[in-house]
Amino acid sequence: MDAAHPPSPAAPAVRTVTVAPGLASDAVERVGWVLRLAMLVLVGLLVLLTTRSADALGWVLLLAVAALPAWTYHRLLAPLGRLAEVLVTALGASSIAVAGTGSTASALLPYLAVPIVVPALLGRRRESLVLLGVGAGALIGLGAADGLFADATYPLAVAEWLAIAGFAAGFLLVVPHRFHRPPAPAPAPYAEATRLLTQLRTVARRLPGATLDPGGIAEHLIEEAMKAQPAIDRAAVLAGSGGGRLVVLAQAAADRVDWETSLDADSAIAEAWASQLPQLSGRSQTRSGARAEVTSLVVPLVAGVRTVGVLALEADRSGAFAPPTISRLLALSEPAALRLEAALLFDEVRSLATNEERQRLAREIHDGVAQELVMVGYGLDNAIAALPEGADESGEQLRALRGEVTRVITDLRMSLFELRSEVDRHGGLAAAISDYARWVGSTGGLRVHFEIEETPARLPSSVEAELMRIAHEAINNARRHSGAQNLYISVEVDPPYARIEVADDGAGIGPNRPEGRLGLAIMAERAERIRGQLHITPRAAGGTSVAVVLGGPPASRPARATGPSGEAGRPTAATDPGRGGAPE
Repeated sequence: MDAAHPPSPAAPAVRTVTVAPGLASDAVERVGWVLRLAMLVLVGLLVLLTTRSADALGWVLLLAVAALPAWTYHRLLAPLGRLAEVLVTALGASSIAVAGTGSTASALLPYLAVPIVVPALLGRRRESLVLLGVGAGALIGLGAADGLFADATYPLAVAEWLAIAGFAAGFLLVVPHRFHRPPAPAPAPYAEATRLLTQLRTVARRLPGATLDPGGIAEHLIEEAMKAQPAIDRAAVLAGSGGGRLVVLAQAAADRVDWETSLDADSAIAEAWASQLPQLSGRSQTRSGARAEVTSLVVPLVAGVRTVGVLALEADRSGAFAPPTISRLLALSEPAALRLEAALLFDEVRSLATNEERQRLAREIHDGVAQELVMVGYGLDNAIAALPEGADESGEQLRALRGEVTRVITDLRMSLFELRSEVDRHGGLAAAISDYARWVGSTGGLRVHFEIEETPARLPSSVEAELMRIAHEAINNARRHSGAQNLYISVEVDPPYARIEVADDGAGIGPNRPEGRLGLAIMAERAERIRGQLHITPRAAGGTSVAVVLGGPPASRPARATGPSGEAGRPTAATDPGRGGAPE
């Protein structure tokens, strides 16, 4: 034995039993035990009733002893035990027939099915055939030696029970294999994911307009609905967002309206979502105030068995939606539901992939570059401490280099915080932006002012994520390049409208400020992805204002000319860097 591989301790023996399709080994054991016990009791009663002699029960006891090795399911002892059962059955049947008549052999012959059927349950066809042949040969040979064939009842009894045992074994061998279809092997998770994503990419390229934008699909559905019924005054498409609330994907109205988005409210929107049936109501589905006369129609957008959204329509008159109009709108909703479901699923997959990639990058930066820079900083500290006296110039250079390393490490930490930041389902967009701004202000020495106007309704998660990333980039640009002391942040969310503004009192953006140009381009790309508009303007009191606007402003509110970036701004909360980011 190789000395490099010492013998391992003896492992406990593992019993492996190959069984017929659809049967487990423990099930075969239980069937074998029950079958043997039942047959022993049965043949014992038959022998006692047929021979009326207790001496004949000795053959039943011999069968029980012969069956003992078969109970072990040992690869060698179990087949020998079944062979012994066949031979004892043949000897006992012929002996009973000699003592009585040929027909009395039928008292013990039923047990012959046990050792022949059990191998069939285990899928051992050859053993069943061999035992059947051994049993037939033993019964014929013993019968011929004892002259039992002179009585026609003996060969009939032998043929009857041999046929029963053979047919039973053949049924168990043939039928399960014929009708059992082994389950298809499950594909590897990554291989299956690759196949599905490849198909998704191919299908997405073939879609009309090559778009899977939920907002664009919702706007198109509203346009088609208004063509079908020009009398519609307000319309919106709402989709599920979790937490028992809906999000407004798109809407059309003369004034900005606040739609009922709670699925727990007593509204036609909630009823249509739950019942998957169109709901016609004489009550408005908005929270924007009572109207004298209104007719609302809510059409559920159902894809298969799943409700993916609702189309809410209102007209400021009674009887606006006649049955033919409702039928046309239902016909429009069916294909739109499929398109919207595909867009929402694609959006979810893209968000999951993006978040996972951001987490992976954060881990790699933290475990790689960040740790190495920390070690560089420690090395510089040791070098500064080891400088001899009089090396003032070298000391100044090393301290400047140490300060630069510290700055880079701080930037990396902020990047890690940004990569790991997500919009919490319960906190909302404003909370996510304010948390990040407080952290940046406390680490960067900035005083942060907030102005927040946020309704309970939520934007789609993918839109909230893009708006948060735009705000992060604007905050970072102000910290890194503006030299500002104050940061003014305004968050206004009234789905599907949103406006995020980040302003500073720094140097502003001009021809002498090439820094941050890549960040501005990234913000513009993100805004375009969610069909928003990015506005970068000088601040009246000095500095720069970066604002991203999604949708049209609420008509019930005056348009803000400068907001928090100008003199008219009214900060409602401020964060002092000296107080650890706590709002004043």
